[in-house]
Amino acid sequence: MLEATPLTEGWVLRHGEAALPAVVPGCVHTDLMAAGVIPDPFLGTNETEVAWVGRREWTYETELRAGPPSEHEQTDLVFEGLDTVAEVMVDGRLLGRTRNMHRSHRFDVTGLEGRLSVRFVSAYAEAEAVRGRVGERPAAYAEPYQYIRKMACSFGWDWGPTLVTAGIWRPVRLERWSTARIARVRPLVRVEGGLGVVELHVEVERSRVEVPLAVEATVGGARVRGKVDGTAGVVRLEVPEARLWWPRGYGEQPLYDVELTLLGGTEALDAWRRRIGFRTVGLDTSDDADGSGFTLVVNGERLFVRGVNWIPDDVFPSRITRERYRERLRQAADAGVDLVRIWGGGIYESEDFYDACDELGLLVWQDFPFACAAYPEEQPLRGEVEAEARENVVRLMPHPSLVLWNGNNENLWGFRDWGWEPRLGGDSWGEGYYLGVLPRVVAELDPTRPYTAGSPWSGSWARHPNDPAHGTHHSWEVWNREDYAEYRSEVPRFVAEFGWQAPPAYATLRRALPGEELAPDSPGMLHHQKADDGNGKLERGLARHFAVPEGDFGRWHYLMQVNQARAVAAGIEHWRSHWPVCAGTVVWQLNDCWPVTSWAAVDGDGREKPLYHELKRLYADRLLTVQVRESGPVLTAVNQSREEWSGSLRLRRMSVEGELIAETRTGLRVAGRSVGVVGVPREVVPAGAKEFLVADADGLRAVHFPVPDREIPCPRPEFDVSVAPGAVTVTAHTLVRDLLLQADRLHPDARADRGLVTLLPGERVTIGVRGWETPDPDAARTALYCMEPTP
Repeated sequence: MLEATPLTEGWVLRHGEAALPAVVPGCVHTDLMAAGVIPDPFLGTNETEVAWVGRREWTYETELRAGPPSEHEQTDLVFEGLDTVAEVMVDGRLLGRTRNMHRSHRFDVTGLEGRLSVRFVSAYAEAEAVRGRVGERPAAYAEPYQYIRKMACSFGWDWGPTLVTAGIWRPVRLERWSTARIARVRPLVRVEGGLGVVELHVEVERSRVEVPLAVEATVGGARVRGKVDGTAGVVRLEVPEARLWWPRGYGEQPLYDVELTLLGGTEALDAWRRRIGFRTVGLDTSDDADGSGFTLVVNGERLFVRGVNWIPDDVFPSRITRERYRERLRQAADAGVDLVRIWGGGIYESEDFYDACDELGLLVWQDFPFACAAYPEEQPLRGEVEAEARENVVRLMPHPSLVLWNGNNENLWGFRDWGWEPRLGGDSWGEGYYLGVLPRVVAELDPTRPYTAGSPWSGSWARHPNDPAHGTHHSWEVWNREDYAEYRSEVPRFVAEFGWQAPPAYATLRRALPGEELAPDSPGMLHHQKADDGNGKLERGLARHFAVPEGDFGRWHYLMQVNQARAVAAGIEHWRSHWPVCAGTVVWQLNDCWPVTSWAAVDGDGREKPLYHELKRLYADRLLTVQVRESGPVLTAVNQSREEWSGSLRLRRMSVEGELIAETRTGLRVAGRSVGVVGVPREVVPAGAKEFLVADADGLRAVHFPVPDREIPCPRPEFDVSVAPGAVTVTAHTLVRDLLLQADRLHPDARADRGLVTLLPGERVTIGVRGWETPDPDAARTALYCMEPTP
């Protein structure tokens, strides 16, 4: 049987004449930090002090030893990931060169011993050399990320630092084997009636061709044996009455263990083990009266996608552990998310990511790694692109959570709208990848999943790539130039990106900016704001709704987080109310890769912003909202559950002083997977700035003010605070709007179980708090924020 031995011990990093201890998997930056050579680039403005690291060559070394005597015929050195341009040598003998972070690499080291070295060329040097060879290509940023097959956002982004990494970023091992080994298994998983079908396409590498080979496979009690002809074989397994895998909220996630063993005669030579799930997936892009749709269909069920965009959870991805993946994805699932889009400026994630999604019922939309740039199609890039696509399509195929391949992020849009076309003058820019190479690879290797050429993409050059009436749409005009109320001006078929910024949690800022007097324009705050005119857009967006506070950072911080939650809510409430015309929203973004002011719901230290808690409401199976249509305000009751929603709807017209002006009650009945619309009776429609509407149904509430917040003459909020172990209770004596407990102000480890809440006079809310061991009502009051009267 093949023997695999991790090669993780004894590595050093050459730094000048010094040899520093190195961690493998890892990267240069983390090794230099551990040795005290560079400061933590996440703190203060240290990022600029370590820019030199990305411009240097670096060498990792260890001893390659033969190990104990072995009867195996061949020994391979296997790197699951090298970042990025490297020469691999043993005692000066070249084994090979690499130039792609997204691929694995295998070298025959049979009989070799000596000093194993991996010399990394600067990614800048490689990218600039390729640019010199193929010519200039436009991009959204000045860094040369489109000329190298590497995680693009390590060169910086509008939410990320420029920390250009190098290193052995994924595991490395020695594999010893004889006669033959399994080179690749491509599982095609289908559902045919009630029958679960697994077709395993096997490819082997041989050291001896004369030995007859066979494979034996098992799944769900089924066992099948098949022949290997030359270097390939196929076995088909059938599981009667296979249980279907469903996205979360629609059913359970049963997983089946699949095992395939390669046999030489009666001897087991190698084995392949994975988990699969039985389900069907389709993408409906057919034409209709509203344009052409973009609706995911799983097991015949049409979905309104409740999604989030995912970026690498650390700018140093080798630091992301299995536990960290699970924590972050659990946060997504707990917020009601059912789809995670892996964005194209990052990476193909590790198996740990997809394993967690399989178990949690989180659908995965996988971008191929192309983002916001014109990508040359000449060699050496073209061959690398196809090789990485082939490897990763096959690697990820077993995962039932993976439901969509996407060619790129914003490049088709960029070609048409960002001035690229005239600048390119006919040069290649990636279209051949997105409309040629990648769909061909997916169709050949993974015909069980749909492919789309890009996001946004209207499906045809006959239409604008970002046409909201066709396919996927990215809504960025609102954040960049408009009020978030403009989200309500259109109904895209599928909103694949939209979002609003806010600063991270207060404790995250305090850790990242030690000793700094925090202000919106303090040096550290500005350094940890990477978006073009980011603070300007934040303040203009805030001023449309609130008076921008001067000289009060706590108030500014609170209002910016409120405004982020409000903005995202405006979009999701509107778009969900228009199901099935709109078939999904994918919020930009779930997570951050470092402490930064950004669009994330969970900040770079893993703390949840108010937006995160708002997503729990917005992405719940049932959502009650007030929408203003041409006829006036209406109640929309979104019911994404399978069961009918029936109950009582209470509508109250109230004054900001707490007076009940009018009230009506009516029945509510909404079929499963549908939206109900109820007109608001005239007598409860608010009249003027001093009035508002409250709608309650089955424990859900919608509150509607007819004017912007800055025009609402709210009284000064009055409330009592009491504490108990694990809880803070607030009792309102007046209207208390957007109450927020910033638990991390109580203790950096403290977390609250809810975000913004509005209380009517006499109402009470209990907020669960964990990680706060010394409850104190005065401290709790200082950590509570809510709306104050406009000055």
